[in-house]
Amino acid sequence: MKKLFLTSIASLALVGPAFAAGDATPSEPKPVKECKSGKVWSEKKSRCVKPENASLSEDTLYDTVRSLAHNERFEDAQIILAAMADQSEDRVLTYWGFTHRKLGDVTLGMAFYNQAIEQNPNNILARSYMGQAHVEAGDMVAARAQLGEIRARGGAGTWAEASLASALQTGVTFNY
Repeated sequence: MKKLFLTSIASLALVGPAFAAGDATPSEPKPVKECKSGKVWSEKKSRCVKPENASLSEDTLYDTVRSLAHNERFEDAQIILAAMADQSEDRVLTYWGFTHRKLGDVTLGMAFYNQAIEQNPNNILARSYMGQAHVEAGDMVAARAQLGEIRARGGAGTWAEASLASALQTGVTFNY
């Protein structure tokens, strides 16, 4: 078991720093300046602002959501998610699913993951998080099915694949 754990950690070390979700998203979220609950750092204004502020891009909001999730500030992440313009966009749906799951509402989280995958079947981050939810529930068959989908959709070598593969081997899931 110890050897298996070390092997999975080594594979994450090789893949982890590269990319997440098959895109240019680092495996760990970009560092963002910390703001009080419900606020987002604005580079243009050099201060914390409400997420509805016109000076904020959707990418800035998304990066903030990922950072908050990484730091287990799931309720704060949901405040930012609620301010995002396109609530049907698959990465928004993915993080609605993620935050609800981490807050204990796995059923609602899975519903959001399914919506994200419906919007974009190639959303390998949603598939990875869904697979990790299956690992947490002890459903390794469903988790392996998501791992297969990730690989079939070009996600081999990504953080999405490595994190789910590690979760399957170790039972340990991720907060981002």
